[in-house]
Amino acid sequence: MSLIFSLKNISKTYGDDTLFQSLSIDFKSNEQLGLIGMNGSGKSTLLKLIAGQTQPDTGELITKTGLRFIYLPQEDQLNPDQTVEQLLYDSIKDSTFDDKQRHKIVQKLLGKGKFVDPTMTSKQLSGGWKKKLAITRALCCKPDILLLDEPTNHLDINGILWLEDILKTADFSFIVVSHDRTFLENVCLNVMEIGRYYASGYFKIQGQYQKFEKERNKFLDAQQKKQISLAGKMRREDEWLRQGPKARSTKAKYRIEQAQKLRMELFALKDRNKNTAKVEIDFHATGRQTKKLLRAYNLKKNMDGKNLFSDLTFEIGPGFCLGVVGENGSGKSTFLSILEKKILPDDGKVEWAQDLKISVFDQTRSSLNPQHTLKQALNPGGSDSVNYKGRSIHVVTWAKRFLFMPDQLDMPVKSLSGGEKARIIIANIMLTPCDILLLDEPTNDLDILSLEVLEDSIRQFPGAVILVSHDRYLMDKVCHKILYLDTAAQARFFKDFQQIMNYRKSLTLVQKPEKVEKQEKNRQTKKKPANIAFSYKDKYELDHIEEKILEAEDEVEGLTAKIQNPEIISNPEKMKHYCSLLKQTQEQVQELYDRWEYLEEKKAGAD
Repeated sequence: MSLIFSLKNISKTYGDDTLFQSLSIDFKSNEQLGLIGMNGSGKSTLLKLIAGQTQPDTGELITKTGLRFIYLPQEDQLNPDQTVEQLLYDSIKDSTFDDKQRHKIVQKLLGKGKFVDPTMTSKQLSGGWKKKLAITRALCCKPDILLLDEPTNHLDINGILWLEDILKTADFSFIVVSHDRTFLENVCLNVMEIGRYYASGYFKIQGQYQKFEKERNKFLDAQQKKQISLAGKMRREDEWLRQGPKARSTKAKYRIEQAQKLRMELFALKDRNKNTAKVEIDFHATGRQTKKLLRAYNLKKNMDGKNLFSDLTFEIGPGFCLGVVGENGSGKSTFLSILEKKILPDDGKVEWAQDLKISVFDQTRSSLNPQHTLKQALNPGGSDSVNYKGRSIHVVTWAKRFLFMPDQLDMPVKSLSGGEKARIIIANIMLTPCDILLLDEPTNDLDILSLEVLEDSIRQFPGAVILVSHDRYLMDKVCHKILYLDTAAQARFFKDFQQIMNYRKSLTLVQKPEKVEKQEKNRQTKKKPANIAFSYKDKYELDHIEEKILEAEDEVEGLTAKIQNPEIISNPEKMKHYCSLLKQTQEQVQELYDRWEYLEEKKAGAD
């Protein structure tokens, strides 16, 4: 494969913070690269360097001529007053495409983006639809290489799956920055992590994320073991040097020089390994022995005339983690608000154990005062120490546990990144013992190393956890059950995300697209029967057709129930078989209705 670009000895520094030093990377055509790294490691800066939007301090970027590099930043840059269609046309107004090509590109991508009303302005769109519009604009430019910075931010599960389908079938190369590990696994054939804990500044493998995770862990473990081994050798060399050997012989002189090289190598290893420090998360439970912490019976909630969920019955106890997932607007946060006693259900009830302690991670981060300093946010009490599990810990030590440096303590909260704000809320939750953790999108803005620690802390928490997230990787690792909310269907519980995916596929077969229904209506209106005789045979068929429709609809109902059975959902072959039968039966029902309407009109024409 030919090279698209090369970074040669790139260095980039902001103030006292060195992001890259002598970084060299080659990128070949048809690469589909996932780029990861800790918050602040320079992922966004690297994309900007490749896109030519910022310049390195030293080194150079060598690119193949004539290629279109399209950069999609984290923050959507859309004119709020322009319509969806105008924004798409505007993205290619300076391109070499002619008017006919532009029209074809825009109309095709309006369909691919599933924009029902292209006359809506961007300010009328939700956060998820704005992100889809920004991605669609980038696709309009027909990139040779697409650079995407956290494109799954603000996308719900439908949006993420939509983007996955686009990238899986992409005819262009791309680099995508993401902390969504399932997304990376599904769309990226190569994965690279940038970080100071690698001698070259990065670690890259050919393979998907799960393979990368294994290889990276092996590499970092080996690097830690090498440090221990070198430290042992250095101790022996230091003992020898303390004996005061004189460099009279060539042999002694050589050993002294080797000891100095060993010391420098050990220093460099220690410096790299200290950068692998992870946030320390350990949620504090009350230790109560109650078997049932919360019970819900037949919960129902409507919002703005829309049924969010109904007939929800469940219970949770210590050591149980319930996941909640669904598209934006399906009622996830409303569901948590009911359990938190903030709002009441329209029907049903919730029973809480006596004196139940609940701690909440709010995705809006409304508990943080943007004017407070980091020190005030980490310790609302105002003293120089916090009380954690009965121990007094100095606020500087407490801050370091969440990867904050002492010189950050006087910074205002409003100047911190999203990931840093998330870590503050997690720190505050840890200070108060609780029985149930309600976590509403806690993974937003957290890097992968922090996500791995969060996984472990959820699994080890003795109390119960209710977790709202679109992070499929996390959900499958920590959840015992997942509640799937869908305003177009009944809310249901599943074992894992694969069952949810199979269920979603079954729903697409059950529900006919609106476009197809319109086409059928148009076809029916065109089939007006001529004014011909209504025979005895026609009369007999009309008298008995309703009975046939009822039988066919009963069969549809039975097949629909079958494909929602967990045993069928978990068996791809059976699922495919019953979905095929369901489709045939639905078509049969529609044909019977069409025939019934035809016979009625024929009868009316004969009278």
